[in-house]
Amino acid sequence: MAGAMRLAFLGTPEFSVVGLAALAGAGFEIACVYSQPPAPRGRGKKLTPSPVQAFAEAHGLAVRTPVSMRDPAEIAAFAALELDAAVVIAFGQILPREVLEAPRLGSFNLHASLLPRWRGAAPIQRAIMAGDRVTGVAVMRMTEGLDEGPTLAVERVRIGPLDTAGTIHDRLAVAGAALMANTLPLVEAGTAVETPQPAEGVTYAKKIRPREAKIDWRRPAAEVDCRIRGLSPFPGAWFEAAGEKKPVRIKALLSCVEEGEGAPGEVLDDRLLIACGEGAVRILTAQREGRGAQALDDFVRGFPVAELA
Repeated sequence: MAGAMRLAFLGTPEFSVVGLAALAGAGFEIACVYSQPPAPRGRGKKLTPSPVQAFAEAHGLAVRTPVSMRDPAEIAAFAALELDAAVVIAFGQILPREVLEAPRLGSFNLHASLLPRWRGAAPIQRAIMAGDRVTGVAVMRMTEGLDEGPTLAVERVRIGPLDTAGTIHDRLAVAGAALMANTLPLVEAGTAVETPQPAEGVTYAKKIRPREAKIDWRRPAAEVDCRIRGLSPFPGAWFEAAGEKKPVRIKALLSCVEEGEGAPGEVLDDRLLIACGEGAVRILTAQREGRGAQALDDFVRGFPVAELA
């Protein structure tokens, strides 16, 4: 019975909120929620609670926001919760062995990839950027190694030609929340099957670096398209168009591959078809600096692009 399980939940971003809401709604006892400390956000850089902290506080759940889970006092407080299990979804800290092993049944992570592919920080973005056609979520028993523990459940999700990191993020959050809620009772019953990850097929999803966001039109169109969609909505792949006084930075938030030939970076028509090293990419959603995102027709009506900077 789900309600018999006493859990700690460790998570930080919006992706994690979906899982916390599902577990709380399914009747699990959430003994404590852990999240990263409030951080400066917005133009005013005001200290703001994480989405998980905000959700937990709004629903009357106990919350802790430790700077480090390696602090001996935090380790002792965690052990004192007398947990059945800990659930970790995008928490943002590496947990020491003492924390991982404190719950009676262990600690379980929801990872947004088909492990062992895309272990690490940015699995959703990297899957799309690499041109993967399928990704997914996996429930994994946590070990001290980076995303190396055995998997208990996996669900696959197709990546379509117009999917972005944003759309896949939302689908995986929902699929993963249900997967975790359905897997934990099997762990409690002793019927969950743990499958060691194979040694073959291991890849690492490194954190996105700012310099990766600038579009290199010399690359093949398929690669440019995957980069645009993989970096959408954040940080947003970008290029510069010629402006009246200075270049104008434009984020490309959705694109598709089309036929077209020209010098890399050449604008081939009045609807943002841009030549690449091979083929061409049409920008379907774009955003100028200081403006909101706009669909293609609205964007070119307000800012026609004839030449890149």
